[in-house]
Amino acid sequence: MAKTSQPYILGTDSQELHRLGVQHQIWASEAQQGWKNAGFAAGHTILDLGCGPGFCTKELAYIVGESGKVLGVDLDEGYIQHLTQVADLYHLNIDGICSDFNDLQLKPNSIDGLYSRWALAWVPNAKEILQKTYDALKPGGKMVLQEYYDWSTHQTEPQLPGLSKAIAACLKSFKDQKGEIDIGRELPRILAELGMKVTSIRLIPKLATPENLIWQWPKTFYYSYFPRLVHMGLLTEAEAKQAFEDHKTLEKDKNTTLFCPMMVEVIAEK
Repeated sequence: MAKTSQPYILGTDSQELHRLGVQHQIWASEAQQGWKNAGFAAGHTILDLGCGPGFCTKELAYIVGESGKVLGVDLDEGYIQHLTQVADLYHLNIDGICSDFNDLQLKPNSIDGLYSRWALAWVPNAKEILQKTYDALKPGGKMVLQEYYDWSTHQTEPQLPGLSKAIAACLKSFKDQKGEIDIGRELPRILAELGMKVTSIRLIPKLATPENLIWQWPKTFYYSYFPRLVHMGLLTEAEAKQAFEDHKTLEKDKNTTLFCPMMVEVIAEK
C-alpha cells in the first residue's frame, strides 16, 4: 500500500499540546488500568504507537524501569523532540522515533507489549499496521489498544442546536478522512484474524458535567477544532460562534450532562 503521511487531523500546535495534556489527565487512569491488565512490568520493551508528545510514554518508562525501554513513535517531529527532552530531563529509557507507521522498522520478536490510543483511527490501513507490530511482538506479548467505538454517542442534555450542529460537523470531518474513526469496534475481529487471542474487551464511557474535570476534555477540543471546521468549510463563522455560545449556556447549568464519545479497550495476546 502506498505511503500515507497525512498530518494529524487535530493539528500539532501549542494549543493542541495543551489539549492533549488535559486529555491525558482525564484518561491516565484508564491507560494505567489497561497496562495493569496486560501485565506490563519492569524489564519490558514497550512500543507506544502514536505517542504524540509522550504523556503515556513517560509513565510507561517508569513502569519498565532502568532495565526496560519504551519506543515512542509519532509522525510529528516536534512531538518527538519534546519527548526526547522529557526523557533527558527525567533520565528515562525512551527512544523517540519520528516515523510514519508505514515506514516503521521493527525487529521480529523484539517487543513485550504495545500500547496505542487514538492512533489507528487516523490511518487507512489499520490491519496492515497491526500486522507489522504483531510480527515485532514476542510470543506471549500483549497489545493494549484504546480507540473510539462510537463517536456518534457524543451529545449533550439538554441539546442546543448550534452546538449539536458543530458536533455533527466534527463527525463528518472524521468520516471524510481516510481512516475509520470508530476503528475500536473492528479491533477484536482484526486481532483475531492476525492470530491473536483477545483476552479483554472493555467499554469506557465518560459522562461530563460542568463541575467535573471530564468537562474540560470536550471543551478544549471544541475550542481547538471548531475553528478548523470553519477553514474546512463544514461550519460558517456564525455557526461556530453560535456553537460556542451554546456551550457557554450549558456550562452555566450544573445539571447539564455531556456524554463523551464511547471508547473501547481491546487487549490481545500473541
